[in-house]
Amino acid sequence: MIQITQQMIDALAPNPAASSNARKISQKGGFIRLERSADETFYLGECTGSGASRYITSADFLDPAVPVFRCSCPSHQFPCKHSLALLCEMMAGKPFAVCDIPDDILQKRAKKAARAAKSESDGDGAEAPKAPPKVNRAARTKKLQKQLEGLELTARLVQDLMNAGLGTMGGTALATYRTLAKQLGDYYLPGPQRLLNRLILEISAFQKDGDDAHYESAIDVLEKLWALVKKSRQYLMEKVESGRVEQDASLLFEELGGVWKLSELEALGLAKQNARLAQLSFWVAFDAARGEYIDTGCWADLDTGEVSLTYHYRPVKALKYVKQEDTFFGAARIPALAYYPGEGSRRVRWESAELLPLEPGDLDGLRRCAASDLAAEVKAAKNLLKNTLSGPAVYRLLRFARIGRAGDILALQDTVGGTIALGDLPGMEPTTARLTLLPDPSLLESQVLLGAFWYDGAERRMKLQPLSIVTADQVVRLLY
Repeated sequence: MIQITQQMIDALAPNPAASSNARKISQKGGFIRLERSADETFYLGECTGSGASRYITSADFLDPAVPVFRCSCPSHQFPCKHSLALLCEMMAGKPFAVCDIPDDILQKRAKKAARAAKSESDGDGAEAPKAPPKVNRAARTKKLQKQLEGLELTARLVQDLMNAGLGTMGGTALATYRTLAKQLGDYYLPGPQRLLNRLILEISAFQKDGDDAHYESAIDVLEKLWALVKKSRQYLMEKVESGRVEQDASLLFEELGGVWKLSELEALGLAKQNARLAQLSFWVAFDAARGEYIDTGCWADLDTGEVSLTYHYRPVKALKYVKQEDTFFGAARIPALAYYPGEGSRRVRWESAELLPLEPGDLDGLRRCAASDLAAEVKAAKNLLKNTLSGPAVYRLLRFARIGRAGDILALQDTVGGTIALGDLPGMEPTTARLTLLPDPSLLESQVLLGAFWYDGAERRMKLQPLSIVTADQVVRLLY
């Protein structure tokens, strides 16, 4: 039988209520018939519904990474609670009578296989690289020129602020800057627009409470906005002048606010086939400048130990339509994993994945991949964070000898005597103090830590925020 876990069901559910209702249907004996195919790729159930209604629901696992659910109920949710309840029956080990796969399912499989074969044939074979997306060169050039106009406007704004000082943003001037921020949307520049909005928020907060931290953050945002303007103007001008307006693997595309398609990333060779990832940490943060909640997953490649991130954006205006991501404790087998351009802890994305429990050797493999030279990792993180457009942290797996007190701070010591102070990245949920609450002292000796390197400007030194401890048999999450 296909291995089903509660976490898999929760991940497939369109919302928590659907998962909860599915468990109730299963627990109350809602199925009067359960059947499966001899090869265990097809499962079917007949479920009681409202009144005298009965629904036929099925799950097709011909491709375990992309199961297909069908149900005769009128629900608009997908998968519906009856499909999820069928998975609950499988998870509970209920007996399924052996049946033949229905003809309509076989026909649907055949049509899908024919489409896949045609697609492969059109691509000149499975090994042939995907053709780059077609580009409307005239439209693309026009958009780039419009972006350049917007960047010139932003450059004048930033130069005026740098000459006059951020104090000139106060009072009624903020309304003018808000209007300018809105205008940037007309120039296809949502990235600079978000930075300007963040600058306005920091200055507004500084005016309310006088906290210097807001002013210092505003200076950081202004520096990043100026760096983005300078680099982007040169980048876009070179593309327009050379006529090479096709998409490339520049980080600036996303920094300006562009949205990547999976096909574009794959066409640029930013992909890995048959990847296996394990999520080691998870958190949710609200970005006021974007007006969005961001669900962030921190994942490790089970084959290489490389740490990458997933971002799931949920606009405030659409919260009831966009499902929140959740913590995932198993492994994901991903047929095609796409990487976003960049260095350090890159963003990743995928279209489908087979959700599996972690195997006994998976954690041992991650521990073997962990870095043991703290000094080298700190140096590499410093070089990455020096880039003004980089993220605020670099995530790594580190082997450590011990974690303990060093004066009035907690510090991590590596296996050759190097140390680094532990501390919480501003804007992140605090985790460092949670190390002192762990019930098992052995977790703080000779283990592997998933940590976030960041630069503390106030103390002028690198710090490390602990996120998870990876032992030989478990992942102890400090942020999940």
